[in-house]
Amino acid sequence: MEARVSQSIQLSSWINSDNVVRKPSGLLCFSEKRNVKPRHRIVVACHLQPRKAARSDKRVELKVSCSSHNVQASVLESGCLSASIDEIETLKNKAEEVEEYLDGRCVYLVGMMGSGKTTVGRILAETLGYSFFDCPFFSDRLIEQAVGGTTVAEIFKLRGENFFRDNETEVLHKLSLMHRLVVSTGGGAVVRPINWRHMHKGVSVWLDVPLEALAKRITAEGTKSRPLLHEESGDIYDKTLKRLTTLMETRGENYANASARVQLENIALEREKDICHITPTEITLEVLIQIENFLKHQESVVVL
Repeated sequence: MEARVSQSIQLSSWINSDNVVRKPSGLLCFSEKRNVKPRHRIVVACHLQPRKAARSDKRVELKVSCSSHNVQASVLESGCLSASIDEIETLKNKAEEVEEYLDGRCVYLVGMMGSGKTTVGRILAETLGYSFFDCPFFSDRLIEQAVGGTTVAEIFKLRGENFFRDNETEVLHKLSLMHRLVVSTGGGAVVRPINWRHMHKGVSVWLDVPLEALAKRITAEGTKSRPLLHEESGDIYDKTLKRLTTLMETRGENYANASARVQLENIALEREKDICHITPTEITLEVLIQIENFLKHQESVVVL
């Protein structure tokens, strides 16, 4: 399999900075407009670096990294995903079919925390030859840097969820003006109508995972990086499942606004396997199938 040419992207955005302390290192740039609250300008660069496979019977590592200029190295995120050549070829063939209909439009992945948006997003971006952007990861790291290293959990307690959602909306607006991006959104991005207006400029896909499976996954990974799960005491699994249930009750209808829906329960039934054993590659293939179905249907409606 021949390696693709590395993909890269660069964009800038502004982050509200009310009561945010400027770091001594001068990393933050403020707006010069009068009577406007200072805002931080950010520049993001995403690079896609797939490796070339020497033989068809070996597994391929798909390397993806995302970084920001003028932000400390701790913001860097990278990952390495493994898949068989057959799986890669299947994804590649389906991606080629989808690209004809997608025509460079961005793909937004929505879903509950722990639903696999980042992992699936990386594979999807590599498969389509798109760039990948992890919206909540970058926004969280940027805010941490802006306030002098305070953790997301601490900032969340002091400033509240809306502080993070405002920044995410700003970033989504910038991304909606671009093309050939796979964007992993925050779990709560769907509650704001304005975010849907941004995402509907592309194609949105809901990764629908049963709450019990999500609770098991999050419990195994730990809840330290998930502020919304820090409000209750008790058994970590029970606490997580209870909180996820509450969140789903308030967000369920919002997720249904997505262009397409990928239900892991259906994938498990079709493949006769436990949900926990479904691979990110299998989910990504289903994402491509559902995107294709949506775009074909949309095209047929336009023709009629």
